[in-house]
Amino acid sequence: MDELKLVVASNLIKLRQAAGMTQAELGEKLNYSDKTVSKWERGESIPDAYVLTRLAELYGLTVDDLLHNDDQWQDPVEKARAAERASAPTFSSRVVTMVAIMGIWTMAVILFVVCWIVFGDMLWLIFACAVPVSLITLLVLNSVWNKGRHNMIIVMLLVATLVTLVYLFLLRWRPWQLFLILIPAEILVVLCFHIRRRKA
Repeated sequence: MDELKLVVASNLIKLRQAAGMTQAELGEKLNYSDKTVSKWERGESIPDAYVLTRLAELYGLTVDDLLHNDDQWQDPVEKARAAERASAPTFSSRVVTMVAIMGIWTMAVILFVVCWIVFGDMLWLIFACAVPVSLITLLVLNSVWNKGRHNMIIVMLLVATLVTLVYLFLLRWRPWQLFLILIPAEILVVLCFHIRRRKA
């Protein structure tokens, strides 16, 4: 019984202090004197069942929590967070990124099949168009989940694929000169990613 008194006393002290209340303020909420609260906290007596119930409600715990060591119960806010984490759906950002990119390629295949049936020529360019769209999707998701780490590389690849795509659309004329654009364009991308604001 003495051990139970000490456990309850310890819990009451910690909970009251965590709530930022004095013994007098707690006593006022429960319609008891600060001397009675002091007796509970010194382990000289234990509150009756009704008071334990009111204390549990006040602190967002159960009566059982008040009667056990505080290492056996969780803070109510932490309990709510743990419940929220348990009920929240979990997913992998890598898997979501791969699903988005595979969705783009699935649409490209569908478009390819439809165009093949209807038109027949130059259909492979549909797949070439899926590359920059995939890179744009990757850029957005990388910015969201990886705080933009490696975005410069993705943008450089995007610029290169866009120039290549234009080349492929104009393949009959073999405009190899388009690739000369890549040199200043890639340097521009690198410089843009290294712009820093000077601190005032």
